[in-house]
Amino acid sequence: MAADNKEIELRGNVWMMVGGENFGGHGRIALLAGIAACGSITQAAKSMKMSYKAAWDAIDTMNNLAGEPLVERLAGGKGGGGTRLTPRGEQLVANFRLIDRVHREFVMQLNRQATGLADDFSLLRRLNMRTSARNQFLGRVSRLKTGAVNDEVELEIAGGQTLVAIVTHESVENLGLQVGSEAFALVKSSSVIVMTDDEGVRLSARNRLAGTVTRLVPGAVNTEVVIELPGGGAVAAIITNESSKALALAEGAAATALFKASSVILGVPA
Repeated sequence: MAADNKEIELRGNVWMMVGGENFGGHGRIALLAGIAACGSITQAAKSMKMSYKAAWDAIDTMNNLAGEPLVERLAGGKGGGGTRLTPRGEQLVANFRLIDRVHREFVMQLNRQATGLADDFSLLRRLNMRTSARNQFLGRVSRLKTGAVNDEVELEIAGGQTLVAIVTHESVENLGLQVGSEAFALVKSSSVIVMTDDEGVRLSARNRLAGTVTRLVPGAVNTEVVIELPGGGAVAAIITNESSKALALAEGAAATALFKASSVILGVPA
């Protein structure tokens, strides 16, 4: 949404319910107003491109839900009779128009206060995402390397750090991934290795996120380690209690989270 640079505009319609049943909205009120204007249900229906039967079905429904007639037939006369609104029907049309005007003014007021709504809407969608993966990172594709079977996708996340994922070429196409597109990465905490000293160490793990330990939650066998990353993000790892002691982990200590590119699952906002 941000890439298209388009603003979100709020809109809404008013409709009425009676006992949980749909009484009507703009369409049915327009039908009643048309009957009031021309004195003929036939002409009112034609003006709305509605069949005569559909018009009377709508009127019958409104009459039944209102508990009293809103429209009544006029018998005889030079023109062979017609239809008109009852006083209750006229009152309903007038009140609906009043409520609709107030509603439109309310929506206009919301629009004036909706600066940044597009960003907040995108955030709410991401917050609504449910997954068992402990680590969720949002970013943009900064590099895409195509292979015969698998593709390598580099994702830039908050703080300027990058993640690398290895996924099938088919998955890249299905997700519509390309450089600059928004995507999120999921990594299970059990796939994360914690390291406190990487001097002279050579590892095959492509992803290395350095930060500071902010939380340790020991359990009967394992300890959850949360490492805060530059830019406000965090990564969680589940390691054994024995490993936590061996690494002398403590809040405030520097640590690096390691995980393989094949352990990263990619997705895109719905």
